Amino acid sequence: MTGCGSLPEHVERPVSTAPVPAPDGVLATTAKASIPSPEQSGFRLLPLGIYSLDARMQLIQRAQHTLDLQYYVLADDASGRLLLRGLRDAAHRGVRVRLLLDDLYTAGIGELLRALATLPNVQVRVFNPFCCARGHLATRFMASLPDLGRLDHRMHNKLFVADGVMAIAGGRNIADEYFTRNPLENFIDLDAFIIGAVVPQLETIFDRYWNSEQAYPLESLDGRAQNPKELQDNFDALMRMEPSQPPLNLPPVDVLGYGPLGEDLDAGRIGLVWGVAYAFADPPAKVMNQDPDDVIANSVTMSVAELMQGARSEVVVTSPYLIPGAKGMALIRGLQQKQVKMTILTNSLAASDSSLVHIGYARYRPEMLRAGVDLYELSSSRTVKNSRLGLSMFGSSSLGRLHAKMVVIDRSTVFIGSMNLDPRSANKNTELGIIADSPPLAREMLRVINISKLQSAYRVRLSADGNSLEWLSADDEKEQILTSEPESSLLTRFETFILSPFVPEELL
Repeated sequence: MTGCGSLPEHVERPVSTAPVPAPDGVLATTAKASIPSPEQSGFRLLPLGIYSLDARMQLIQRAQHTLDLQYYVLADDASGRLLLRGLRDAAHRGVRVRLLLDDLYTAGIGELLRALATLPNVQVRVFNPFCCARGHLATRFMASLPDLGRLDHRMHNKLFVADGVMAIAGGRNIADEYFTRNPLENFIDLDAFIIGAVVPQLETIFDRYWNSEQAYPLESLDGRAQNPKELQDNFDALMRMEPSQPPLNLPPVDVLGYGPLGEDLDAGRIGLVWGVAYAFADPPAKVMNQDPDDVIANSVTMSVAELMQGARSEVVVTSPYLIPGAKGMALIRGLQQKQVKMTILTNSLAASDSSLVHIGYARYRPEMLRAGVDLYELSSSRTVKNSRLGLSMFGSSSLGRLHAKMVVIDRSTVFIGSMNLDPRSANKNTELGIIADSPPLAREMLRVINISKLQSAYRVRLSADGNSLEWLSADDEKEQILTSEPESSLLTRFETFILSPFVPEELL
């Protein structure tokens, strides 16, 4: 049965590209009124999940011409349905909607996507798809056993562009846990609202993926007869069955002092931080098992590594999944030799959602500390108590995890995007990122990082004898020193200890 599974051949992929933005559109007019000079790009960081979701919805509601969305995950939950309903309504207004999703997690939302794709003005494509048995993730893998090498490569990009003039990019997927709406666990994440010169570059990246051979129209993968009216009626019925979730109650300002984006859009002018920026992404064909040396040489990971190598005084990194490997350690030692201070914030064992990744990371902790890295690990429990991050509403029963991917170099140059500092981002997944030269933006990003680093994380150091680790925290103005993985159970620590010798780094 698995031997017969294959992707359809001779698939029709009508080429489409982003049109030149209409100068009289509401968003275009606001963008033009806000931009100081044509070569500049403007940024507003979105550290609060609820602000980030609201920003997307504001753009959906105000778009008049095009909406282009590219995501790794779009979940069938309150946030996912809110966004899908907004796309449906935009399409009814005549807005052209293009939705590109990685295929790994589309099984749970397949009916909604099929219904959306039947609407006029809407096109849905999936990237690097499974061939068949598409109703459930388990059956997809069972029917694709001969093709697992290809399917282990995923599109990890996150991008949202409205009317070709305003964009949101960074680390967030579309699911409740990325927008502080999940009562059980939520991610500390970051993306940015963007206008200016870098937005056309982002549209070009989207078009490259949309028109690639790895992007399949959703209807080409479903051989079932479809009744558009029935699908759309079912879509509307599901939209009315909203899961019980907190409403979008927006605080007056976020941690950087900005109000909701809608207020600025209503005023017709947006307050932003400006700089010169460029966007870049891995080629879509990266998922086709190319030569690994070529893949890394042309990767987002290598571009960021080269930027870090040029640092003169300081590098600050947040990466939820951190496995430096031999090349990463060579980079770290090179920075140490140049007397460049390096600070890293990542997840603790208790905060990580992948114990296998933590095993890969833990192997490098002593080596990183000996190379002078100032290392911090996010505390899951302390994070949910930090009201500035927006997670405290769910109380101690919730978990906080780091998901933001940022680099700040010499307090002047920043990277924001989808890339982790691990082998998967370098070798297997496609990634997207933006580099901006802007000291004011760097200051704001460091402020966001410090909120987690200083108030919601443990500092990791070597013990006095240099043979073990210690975790330091400052609670109630009293420093505490722990000698085992904080907040983790004895069973969890034992499991990672047992598994550690059997987890090859190349599979992480």
